[in-house]
Amino acid sequence: MSLSAPVPRKTSHIRRVTYQGYEREDGLWDMEAELHDSKAHDMPSFRHQGVRLAGDPIHHMWLRVTIDRKLVVHAIEAAMDAHPLQDCPQARPALQGMVGACMARGWRQAIAQHMGGVASCTHLRELLFNMATAAFQTLPAAFGGGDPDTPPRHLGQCTGWDFEGNGVKEYFPQFYGRGEANTQPSTPHNPTGKKSF
Repeated sequence: MSLSAPVPRKTSHIRRVTYQGYEREDGLWDMEAELHDSKAHDMPSFRHQGVRLAGDPIHHMWLRVTIDRKLVVHAIEAAMDAHPLQDCPQARPALQGMVGACMARGWRQAIAQHMGGVASCTHLRELLFNMATAAFQTLPAAFGGGDPDTPPRHLGQCTGWDFEGNGVKEYFPQFYGRGEANTQPSTPHNPTGKKSF
C-alpha cells in the first residue's frame, strides 16, 4: 500500500531521523538516534558567510542514551556535527538532567522539566520524545509486566491494542473486553488536581 499520487511538486526540505537499539555486554542497552536536515536548494548560511549548498546539513545530530531493563537512563550524550547557530552546542549539558529518568513513565514531563525552552535544543527534545517507543521495541521485556493480572503498558494506548480490539483478543485474551479498567494512565496520578508544567 502506498500514498495516493501527489499533485506536481518539487522537494524543498529533507529530514532523516533514525533510531537504533543495541544490547550491551554489560547488561545495559544503548539507544542511538540521528537527525539530518537539509534543503533541496542552495540558501544563505547563518554561521558561515556565503551559501549552504543543497544537500549540505543544516542539522546533523547524534544522541546516545544508555538504559537498563526498566528503561531508566544511566548515561546520555549528544554530538552535533552540523548546527545552524554558534551557540547550539551549549544545549548539550542540559541532557545530563535526564540521567535517572524513566522512559516507561513520566518521560515527556522529565524532558520538559530538564530541557524545556532555552535550556536545551528543540531537535534533541524531539529525538528524546520518540526514543522511548524505539526503546520499547528494543527491549524484549519492556512490553511485559511483573504482575500477570496487570496488562502490559502498551495495551489500550493505540487502535491496534484496543482492549476491545482483535489484537488484544488474539494475543492477550485474558485482558480482552475489560476496557478502561485496565488502561494504564499516560500521565502520573495527580491527587491535588493542580496543573503541572
